[in-house]
Amino acid sequence: MNYSIYAESTPNPAVMKFVSNRILVAENIEILTLEDAKQMPLATAIFNFPFIKGLFISGNFIAITKNAEVKWDDVAMQLRIFITDFLNKEGVEIEEVKTIKEVEKKIEQEMLNFSDMEQKIANILDEYIRPAVESDGGFISLKSFENGVVSVVLKGACSGCPSSSLTLKQGIESLLKQRFPEQIKDVVAYEE
Repeated sequence: MNYSIYAESTPNPAVMKFVSNRILVAENIEILTLEDAKQMPLATAIFNFPFIKGLFISGNFIAITKNAEVKWDDVAMQLRIFITDFLNKEGVEIEEVKTIKEVEKKIEQEMLNFSDMEQKIANILDEYIRPAVESDGGFISLKSFENGVVSVVLKGACSGCPSSSLTLKQGIESLLKQRFPEQIKDVVAYEE
């Protein structure tokens, strides 16, 4: 089956989401430099466009961050066609896709290091928040919970999005405070 790609805008004006009819990767991959892109032929090829600032690849989409020098109206169609053509060349694969069980095992191992409260918070993020964030071309995961402060990692379209602080406070923080009154004081974005 050939790859089919369509472009979808995100709340972050610097990021466009390119969605595939097939799974591209089993794990999230964030690529912020050409050096990081060298592991993946498609990422390297996309970074050859002079306006590319970063890529976030997750499941069946690639969230591409551009610089301010170009408008999406001028480049989105060109990128969509380029990605489609690249993926449909015989023998081209983004990454060896791992089985769902391997991905689930990795998530379970990460959660073993969480406290009981962190596991509860991570489960709520996974069930209620992550699907909405991924639909906008982003990714969220729990980093830690200490002294009432929930620290989350934001990637893809969420990273640098003007509305991410609003999402953190009015969406995520209010949901967690509702679920865990008296325990959650604040939700912050973890800066790597």
